Amino acid sequence: MPNVENSLSRYQELVNYLQTCDHSYYGEAQPILSDMEYDRLYKELQSLEETHPEWIRSDSPTQRVGGKPLDEFQSISHSVPMMSLDNTYSKLEVSEFLSRIHKALGHSELSYIVEPKIDGVAISLRYEHGVLQQGLTRGDGQKGDDVTQNLKTIRSLPLKLRDPIPLLEVRGEVYFPRKAFESLNKTRQSQGEEPFANPRNAAAGSLKQLDPRIVSQRPLAIVLYSPGALQGVSCKNQKEWLDLLHQQGLPIPEKTWFCSSEKELLDSIDDLDRTRSQFAYDTDGAVLKINEWAIRDTLGSTAKAPRWAIAFKYASEQAISQLQSVSFQVGRTGKITPVAELTPTLLAGSTVSRATLHNFDEIKRKGIQIGDYVTIEKAGEVIPAVIGVVLEKRSGNELPINPPSLCPACQSTLQWEGLFLKCTSSSCEAQLKRKLLHFAHRNAMDIDGLGESLVEQLVDKKLVRDFTDLYQLTEENLTNLDRMGKKSTLNLLAAIEKSKTREFWRLLFGLGILHLGAESARTLVLHFKTMDQLLSVNREALLQIHEIGEVMATSTMDYFQNQENRERIEKLRTFGLNFGSESDSSGATTSTQLTGMTFVITGTLSRPRELIAEEIRLAGGKVSGSVSKKTSYLIAGESAGSKKTDAEKLGVKILTEEAFQQLLTNLH
Repeated sequence: MPNVENSLSRYQELVNYLQTCDHSYYGEAQPILSDMEYDRLYKELQSLEETHPEWIRSDSPTQRVGGKPLDEFQSISHSVPMMSLDNTYSKLEVSEFLSRIHKALGHSELSYIVEPKIDGVAISLRYEHGVLQQGLTRGDGQKGDDVTQNLKTIRSLPLKLRDPIPLLEVRGEVYFPRKAFESLNKTRQSQGEEPFANPRNAAAGSLKQLDPRIVSQRPLAIVLYSPGALQGVSCKNQKEWLDLLHQQGLPIPEKTWFCSSEKELLDSIDDLDRTRSQFAYDTDGAVLKINEWAIRDTLGSTAKAPRWAIAFKYASEQAISQLQSVSFQVGRTGKITPVAELTPTLLAGSTVSRATLHNFDEIKRKGIQIGDYVTIEKAGEVIPAVIGVVLEKRSGNELPINPPSLCPACQSTLQWEGLFLKCTSSSCEAQLKRKLLHFAHRNAMDIDGLGESLVEQLVDKKLVRDFTDLYQLTEENLTNLDRMGKKSTLNLLAAIEKSKTREFWRLLFGLGILHLGAESARTLVLHFKTMDQLLSVNREALLQIHEIGEVMATSTMDYFQNQENRERIEKLRTFGLNFGSESDSSGATTSTQLTGMTFVITGTLSRPRELIAEEIRLAGGKVSGSVSKKTSYLIAGESAGSKKTDAEKLGVKILTEEAFQQLLTNLH
């Protein structure tokens, strides 16, 4: 660095030079300065900015961690909608996809690009005259949250491009590097916090932080690959576009494949599958794109997805680990679930040390023993499961898995109910914790901020012995708890107060009545408008409702006839919760287009699933959580998973989101 006077010129030199250092270190993994020298120059830059705040540039390295905490994120419209991709698990469907394109174009002379499908958080960046101005989450595809300040903390993301391009919007994924994710979870666990389920959750949770200073402590990274709005850019194809991004210092996929034939395309899918474990990020598939932008324009898009691209999803990853022991979890209904404690094993981008064994009948059927080497699988974001035993690895020293006789939480005697072992104690704290989480769930009372860590403290410190106690919490109660400052406390109390106005069916679901799901709660409210009507309901009246069967009618009657539950309900009444009204129309239909039809919704869609479900209900249809022979249609978005497989096996018709809207139009 030239030894220039402490002046504006010196300031400009420091900003530009430290930007170069940042790119070399974070973007190219080739540091050009020692940490000590970098820190010295950085402090000099900070000193200049403190003396001359009027000089501060928005792309200064100091601005990556600047800014005060936000009160909330602002929702902003995307200049070009962010679309999702259609996906497939079949190479045959890839060939059919290509055939449709060739047929639509009338020729077969095409080139393709294959890119890793990164399992991160989709974002859109906007650079104006080469300077980063805005960063938005995908949101619903039309609008996203402004997370610019949080994105600026990503060291590999340049705040300024190398050329002053008038307008460059670029889309990509924010991710949590695998090694950094492991380190973060170890730190969280050592501090008594819940670990993140996977790197994607860690990235999403980080971007949702309102304080950029917290985000800056998490080593997020980013990969960019798709264009948005552009001015002053003359790329004709995806290959040129990726080259341009790289030239401007923007991070692009570690490896891409250029293909000129279907065979090369299919071979690239296999090659990516073989190499994806080497990437810094989780990759659950391959994105196949037409290379030429002019042809993309010709093919166009559906309502939610481009016709010129498709995602090929890889099968769920499996791994082998040794079963060291079995622990037992207590659910909100008292059901005991056996959990395998495993030798830590890398699976689908994260280290797995626990997996569900489902129930004791499953353990017996699969012949699982302590000491066995077992195959574990993780599909999507669900907890890993043990799917089988590697019998050839048995040593003969394995031990049987015996059901416990006492509740692992409260030491009460356990009872068998069918396949399940249950704790029936009304004072079991493990059950209470699960009940509180259920009551606060977004489909129930939607109490934002009432998560596992806080529930643990509330129960352990005897501040809450029932969910009715939530409405008696005070600021004094909460501020003495870990990680509950004044702002967090006031936000939680406001969320609890707001929950009093939730729809009656949500309260009904939140009560945790055995076998009563959210949809069944809606159904009950259609027939019994108020809590008082339900308190006096009889079994015959319940069984007259088509959707209510013997089991649900029995559990509902048992709940409302229980004196302890009736006292709990009266207590909630005194706190002013919504107990319904004779004019309550929650879930009422406004048309009969879909009467007699049952829908299941799965996958990533352009709108929240609840909005689509509400549209179905208003048109007279029903929404179910699982696929069966009675299902009329499965509405499947991206990453549809096992429900789509079940629908295919049962011959249930599968609709895209666009096809569902067309169905509504046709039936109108």
